[in-house]
Amino acid sequence: MVSLDFRTRVDADIRPIGARAFFEEALPELVARNAGLAAAGAAELGVEPFAVETPAGRWTLSPAGDSFALTRGADAPAAVRLSEEDLSDVVQDLKTPMTFLTGGRLDMPRGNLGDFLDWWVVLRALIDARPIHTRGAISFAGRDGGPLDLRRSFGPEDDDAEMAHFLAQAGYLHLRGWFPPDAMDAIRRDMDAALPGYRRGDGRSWWARTKAGDDRCVRMQHFHEHSPATLELLASDRFARIGALTADGYEARTSGNRVEALVKPLGVVEGISDVPWHKDCSLGMHSYRCCGLTVGISVTGADARSGQLRVVAGSHRALVQPAFLRSGCDLPVVDLPTATGDATVHCSCTLHMSQPPVERERRVMYTGFGLPERDAPGDAKRRALRDLGRVREGAYTTVSQAPGHVAD
Repeated sequence: MVSLDFRTRVDADIRPIGARAFFEEALPELVARNAGLAAAGAAELGVEPFAVETPAGRWTLSPAGDSFALTRGADAPAAVRLSEEDLSDVVQDLKTPMTFLTGGRLDMPRGNLGDFLDWWVVLRALIDARPIHTRGAISFAGRDGGPLDLRRSFGPEDDDAEMAHFLAQAGYLHLRGWFPPDAMDAIRRDMDAALPGYRRGDGRSWWARTKAGDDRCVRMQHFHEHSPATLELLASDRFARIGALTADGYEARTSGNRVEALVKPLGVVEGISDVPWHKDCSLGMHSYRCCGLTVGISVTGADARSGQLRVVAGSHRALVQPAFLRSGCDLPVVDLPTATGDATVHCSCTLHMSQPPVERERRVMYTGFGLPERDAPGDAKRRALRDLGRVREGAYTTVSQAPGHVAD
């Protein structure tokens, strides 16, 4: 059986890392050891000198042929300011540039987010000994060795080994007719009944404003508490089958926010309903938690006019920026139109986005499976998870999606 367990760190690895020790001792050694994994990708990204300013000092990173130069000072066209703790968290993959953007704490006196994201990719290659994705580095093959049809979907009658192979290669699945339409009808009614019980700022929902001036609840968390039909679905053999596709011992969510029910209205102009390109690990902790499996259950069908999911095939196998899609990326973008009762599955580090609806609203539920813990979470990991949780839950108040409505 295939495995999607990409974890390389455990809680016991987390420790304070000082800026001076990192830039003047650890990073030069990492450059000497791993520059070959980063230089070609950095050249494709077109990185320019980038400065990191901390209370302990300022350092500039620069491309230098097939290696990288590190100098004291901040003589660079782009720079980011980080506290000692934030730098330590970035180095240890607990935070990313997207953590600071989404949390409203990105401090860049020069340059822009793209500069930080590009150098984050370079640093991950150097620190984690993982090659930056370059054009042509990822290919797709079926179990028989032939080309993989990236638009293939699977039904309940298909072989689990075929599904697992496709998931490992492409990073996603489209499961046709996976759940009965009458169950979706019951869940839709449960959503209607639950919506009035959510309030903006309740800590259990996301909200967005539309072009028409409406304030809409677009994400209901803990939805299983309001829907017997959803609980029945989560207890079904069909749902459990998804988590058993690989050899990783995936565990379904059994406590906390088990399911989120989403309503995707037309014409969102403030807040987030349709999240742009991102990995689910875009805020951090990829090397501690990935790959989880995110399962989308189509309560209503979706296509290009009604909020379908789109994915970047193979991106779970690629060291690329954790959010947004660079125009030069060679990995295929695949649309996943669904019918009522279909399911989508994507790895937590697969780039994906929700296409804003322009013709009719969409309803969908998201839940998933996580890898079993490798060690008992300690204070450092609990602190990191708490920090990321605060950033995520505040995202709809600090970041707005690009308007998706059709202009009049």
